[in-house]
Amino acid sequence: MPLVAPPPPVTVVIDPGDDAIHTHTALAAHHPPSGRITLHPGPGTTSETGLAHDLLAALGKPPLLPGRFPAGRQPAWEAAAAWMTALPITRLTVLRAHRLTARRAMRLLQLHALTGIHLTLVCHRPLLPAALHQALRTVDYSVTADFEAARRHYYGTPIAELPPADEPAGPAGRWLTLPALDRLVSYDSPRPCADPCTPPPIIWRHRPPPVPLTTPTAQRVAHRLHAATAHPRLAAAVAAALFTGASLQQLATARPRDYDDTADTLALHDRARYTDGCAAHPVPPWAGVFLRAAVCFTRLVSGEDRELLAAPGDRAHLLRAAETARLRPPQPPAARRKGPADRVEWDWCERQEAEQYEAPSSRARPSRR
Repeated sequence: MPLVAPPPPVTVVIDPGDDAIHTHTALAAHHPPSGRITLHPGPGTTSETGLAHDLLAALGKPPLLPGRFPAGRQPAWEAAAAWMTALPITRLTVLRAHRLTARRAMRLLQLHALTGIHLTLVCHRPLLPAALHQALRTVDYSVTADFEAARRHYYGTPIAELPPADEPAGPAGRWLTLPALDRLVSYDSPRPCADPCTPPPIIWRHRPPPVPLTTPTAQRVAHRLHAATAHPRLAAAVAAALFTGASLQQLATARPRDYDDTADTLALHDRARYTDGCAAHPVPPWAGVFLRAAVCFTRLVSGEDRELLAAPGDRAHLLRAAETARLRPPQPPAARRKGPADRVEWDWCERQEAEQYEAPSSRARPSRR
């Protein structure tokens, strides 16, 4: 996913005396809602994946991505690039850059080229180390030792600060019970369309549309999803379930081309009409960031022809992500539960419908006397 325009030059800040004011100022500039990230790499780590985990943590994400991946390589850099593109993050300041290995420095430069961020590397030494100097030969960069100039790079163009991305007031850890998740584990069997398909807008014929989330609830859901998982596809799948009411099987029919960022629609497919057929669902504003991150992540990791959202094989990871975010469908009363009180029963709606379907047939069964 190369950028149409070249990224801005990399800035190298020289802090020869390892002055605390540089570190404190750069850390104070960290404010993801305003598009600024300050990365303070963990001491004693030299792996590329470890640096990506630090970056995900700076973005407010759990550092580990659940699931199995080809060759055992966790796509942490792809996930970081996807979230930085979708949120969007415009500035990245990296402290202790003089400790970067050549491979870690190249990873940051590749991220810079991919996302177009303003990358500032702070070297707390009088001279550039050889590994960083070698890596910087591949890009345009400038060097400054002036503190005020460095501060401008940490903060960028002054803008009005956005409110912190805190969860709206409410009991911490309280479950959000959302009826739109009733059918997430339904075993309908729609398949993706093999031929190009441009579905019409959804017309709810066989089931009621999910009730739109109120603004406070949508803010709460978005905040929890951001903090629950670093995996863009899992977060996007939970978000999509909330505005489509679709099952995991139908969510898995979406491909990157099925999200129209301009029209704010997500197409789901169902040629056999298990539900309402192939249809385009309107995407509410709060959910767009998750779909944009999923599109970027899927294209970087898998390409255009793989699932945009979670696949059926990701079911356990998807439900765990929703439960980590404390999101669940309506639960059975205590007398009807089949498991411990603290376990989420995802199939309660399906069980109710099966019982209602079986009850009339059992009453109509003739006596064997």
